[in-house]
Amino acid sequence: MKKSYKITFFYLVSFLITIYLFLAFGEKLKRDNEALKYLKSLFSYEQKQTIKKYFFPYKYSSELNTLVKTYQKQIAFFEDEIYPQLVKLELSYNDSLDKLKITRSKIKLSNNQILNKYKIEDGFVAGIHNLFPGSGYIDFYENRILVLSSRGILTYTDDIDENHYLKIIKTNINEYINIKQFEKKSWFSLKDLFIQDNKIFISYTEEIEENCWNTSVIYGDINLESIKFKKLFSANECVHSIKNIDNQFNALQSGGKIILFDDKNILLSIGDYRSRFLAQDRQSVNGKIIKINIESGNYKIISMGHRNPQGLYYDEKHGIIIEAEHGPMGGDEINLISVNKIKNNEILNYGWPVSSYGEHYGGKKAKKNIKDYEKYPLYKSHSEHGFIEPLKSFVPSIGIMSVVKVGEKKYVIGSAKTKALYFFELNEQNKIVNINKIEVYERVRDIKLKKNKLYLFLENTASIGVINLN
Repeated sequence: MKKSYKITFFYLVSFLITIYLFLAFGEKLKRDNEALKYLKSLFSYEQKQTIKKYFFPYKYSSELNTLVKTYQKQIAFFEDEIYPQLVKLELSYNDSLDKLKITRSKIKLSNNQILNKYKIEDGFVAGIHNLFPGSGYIDFYENRILVLSSRGILTYTDDIDENHYLKIIKTNINEYINIKQFEKKSWFSLKDLFIQDNKIFISYTEEIEENCWNTSVIYGDINLESIKFKKLFSANECVHSIKNIDNQFNALQSGGKIILFDDKNILLSIGDYRSRFLAQDRQSVNGKIIKINIESGNYKIISMGHRNPQGLYYDEKHGIIIEAEHGPMGGDEINLISVNKIKNNEILNYGWPVSSYGEHYGGKKAKKNIKDYEKYPLYKSHSEHGFIEPLKSFVPSIGIMSVVKVGEKKYVIGSAKTKALYFFELNEQNKIVNINKIEVYERVRDIKLKKNKLYLFLENTASIGVINLN
């Protein structure tokens, strides 16, 4: 508190001195440009901005608006003009190279643990949230690590410590999603990689009809030289990116996480694509967790009322599924799905978009949100409206991503926004206790556990991070 008063006092005195100098020497300063420059040089950029913010708010606001518009133009240009070239470059690696170079470094984390970082130097170029570098996903086949780019480069290495490269596996992934879709927007991408026994599953945003999308799954038999994928699951419905009920669309809200449920079924998360009403529509797969039979492709809804589920983990020993999903402006959730209940054919409802601890982007004061709040109220209770409360809701959001188990009722979740890992435990009543945040300084897109080591896909540098938990 004392430090805050000192800072305020400093800026007040600085401001008064500045006013005095202008009053006392105003005419001279007008005549003498060098004197004016000297006066300005007495203050740092941060001090000038603080003075503007508190004493000249209109000027400060105007400068911020100009800056925001400049950045928006730059981002739009990058996405419209340059991003398609990045996509083409990434796809060209599948045809021109058989290996991608990786380089190793070490990073000390916020808890003083060491993260071994393996940066992918080639190939992973075009990202999902960050337009550059590339995004990716990790899983294991026997003792090999497989890494998939968000544009369809599938690679592996026998030993990430010994080999300084990832070998490319030839596939037909781009028969299902390719440059035509990728060029439309960076959020159209592959969504997850899952391997079980000798089968490999990949989820992706499928353009089912022109400009109409949903989340689908392809699969194939593992062969480290070449894999031919086939369609396993594709919804009969799709969300149109232009013609939709609320005139809102966002394919970042597509879900796509795949995990094993039993010998015959996988679970797939599907987001609402910002057609929020679909999450409460039992006839729609959007905003749901579904169980898919890996032989027939038939599916069954097990839970609903989800916005953008990015994390799933089935703790078979305790009969629970840990689900993690992005909220709107605030309200990221960790949810618990009871396996006994879904085996009794219940469809568990987690409330979106009726209930959420977040807000529509811009909040209640924004005029553009008036209709959204009338239609999707985001009540600050789930249970009072007949829904299941989250184990935890993060306000503000952390950009919640994958979840894995690391011990007896101990789990870890990755964060894209806060660039951190969140370790937590469940007590006997399945309540979260002992949350511990560890910063890793990059967006965490994916997490897997192998031999008590955490493997992360780090999105800011297109790297594989490895943390030894021993």
